[in-house]
Amino acid sequence: MTSILPLPYAGLRILDISQGIAGPYCAHILWQQGADVLKVEPPAGDWGRFIGVVRGQHSALSLQFNAGKRGLALDTRTHAGKELLLELARQADVIIQNFRPGVVQRMGLGYPALAASKPELVFVSISGYGPDGPYADAPATDSVMQADSGLMFSNQDEQGTPRRVGVLMADISTGLYAAQATATALYQRLAQGVGTHVEVSLFEACAAFQGIGFLEQALAGVRPVGAVSAPNGVFSTADGKLTVVVLNNDQFARLCRALGRTAWLEDARFADNASRMAHRDLLHDEINTQLRQQTTAYWMPQLKEHDVLHAPVRNYDDVMNHPQAQHLQMFQSLQQPGLGSLPFIGLPSGPYRRPVHAAPDIGQHSRQILSEAGVDPARVQKLLDDAVVFQS
Repeated sequence: MTSILPLPYAGLRILDISQGIAGPYCAHILWQQGADVLKVEPPAGDWGRFIGVVRGQHSALSLQFNAGKRGLALDTRTHAGKELLLELARQADVIIQNFRPGVVQRMGLGYPALAASKPELVFVSISGYGPDGPYADAPATDSVMQADSGLMFSNQDEQGTPRRVGVLMADISTGLYAAQATATALYQRLAQGVGTHVEVSLFEACAAFQGIGFLEQALAGVRPVGAVSAPNGVFSTADGKLTVVVLNNDQFARLCRALGRTAWLEDARFADNASRMAHRDLLHDEINTQLRQQTTAYWMPQLKEHDVLHAPVRNYDDVMNHPQAQHLQMFQSLQQPGLGSLPFIGLPSGPYRRPVHAAPDIGQHSRQILSEAGVDPARVQKLLDDAVVFQS
């Protein structure tokens, strides 16, 4: 649910000069919690606007991670553009950037110089591999990072084939870690009156997200592949698919009762998890055969009655119509000009969550932002005439 309470970051000024996912998502999380976020992008737009499913100036990616921000289109390759960006930076409480190491320095936004005049500044740098080291300048996309950080390895199938996770896991998890680190830096500023330079890399974030996997391999000697209990998998029904999971003997007994297969409780082949794992294929074949005889709607009450771990495999339409999703009011209606009403999921935490606002077009608020920053109207007009600033 959205918040009716005062939002904790109300009045906080964030200059978001990042592009893509990780940086924009970090800034968007802070926007949901009350901050005023100024998104600065080139006149051609953030590259994230044109990735995946695109309609006009927006992709699903740009909508999800930039909703609510105000947009300024600025050509920072020009001297006038760099000068203006520096002025905006000096007014910000938080700056978020995700360029390769060295780029912000060339833009005139190095942290040491900014912090010298504004020691309370929180400066957030998101990179692929960190600020230095042998891979510091290496390009880093989500797919590259999923491979290089072990995530594809952790998601390999039982034949050992590495697989990419179907969502932008590396970028999204990095945005979450960056937002958490930014919140910590803001608390430090409140408590001690000092800012800091927050540094987060996709490589470290993606590895940290998998910390349990490194521990499992160290304990086992090899990385375990596949399920660690049986039965445990996705099974077909007459009209869909169900996941069914059994973790111990008590849960196996519940499944036996739900399926009317109490004879399995006396079968030595299924006496414990080790035995069931040894006969996993047989168990799965039997369960598949039985579940196919009835619909998902038939099996779900049976499994629920016996408290069996299960769930239907839902598509996105099913999730939006999920009774619990509707009860929690998980989906807001994003009213995006030119695109109509779109389903939007905000932060999964309460009570501080803002009602969603539209994502900005390229340069939609350029004049407004510069006026609020105290830039003389005649100078604003010259910047527009010289194509340093673009107003949609």
